[in-house]
Amino acid sequence: MKILVPAELELTLDLPDGVEAVEYDPFRPLSSADYDAEAIVTWLASAEWMDENFPHLTELKFVQSCMAGPDRVLNSALRTDVAVCSGRGLHDRTVAEHATALLLSLVRRMQLLMERQEAHIWNQEGYEAPVLRPDGQLMSIIDANVLIWGFGSIGGTLAPILTTLGAKVTGVARSDGERHGYPVTSDIRAALPNTDVLIMILPASEETTKALDAELLELLPAHAMLVNVGRGVTIDEDALVEALTAGKLAGAALDVAATEPLPAESPLWDAPGVIITPHVAGNRPLGAADLVARNVRHLLAGEPLENRVR
Repeated sequence: MKILVPAELELTLDLPDGVEAVEYDPFRPLSSADYDAEAIVTWLASAEWMDENFPHLTELKFVQSCMAGPDRVLNSALRTDVAVCSGRGLHDRTVAEHATALLLSLVRRMQLLMERQEAHIWNQEGYEAPVLRPDGQLMSIIDANVLIWGFGSIGGTLAPILTTLGAKVTGVARSDGERHGYPVTSDIRAALPNTDVLIMILPASEETTKALDAELLELLPAHAMLVNVGRGVTIDEDALVEALTAGKLAGAALDVAATEPLPAESPLWDAPGVIITPHVAGNRPLGAADLVARNVRHLLAGEPLENRVR
């Protein structure tokens, strides 16, 4: 059995005898010598690369995406009989870490402080009031109501971090109940008016496209802030810019955009109160080698694959 592995991941795989791991470059066409591969690991390969190369892999049985959301693979020119597994769990800690950094940067107004540092100005204006919410502004996540929309494994990792910092966390899912030890609601419309921070970790799908639209943005309080570490297409970006410009939302931190790289002419760059990072929250799939090796063994043994989404 041959498994193709992207060179940039530098995976050290503990594979069974008879399984050959061959590195490939996701920025160049596959060699015809590797068209007989039965499995492939994907990471940075573009949709165009997949559409060009997947049809050549006539023996392919299994794709292991290292992305938490393998939408790029699922929407590619891949045969429908090929099993697809996600990288769920590989990015829990790194994305939770980045989401926390973005949230704290927003709430503590780090952009303003950095501007003052650049100008060599020692100015505590806006920070001197001995209350958590001076003039109704969200200046701390202590006692803040944080709503996590997309409460999967990343949300389950992030929630305790925010709880430790004093936030009150609620998840949003398809059904009410409890998940990861936190209350979960299915009624986001009812939850948004009492939300101080909305964190989005939604995957990309037809159902989630522009899930946060103008109507839902209107339900958030004017002091509320938004963090998106899921997929850019889940937000109506025009509606977001309008809400920020009109002062209907206090700020937003975005690691993802509907179009990536974010075009230089996008109004998001200059929208008030916005922090943008270039989709770097989960750039280190921790534990990928072990997941790949386990799924190869499952495949050879005819056992169910982990994280299978198709």
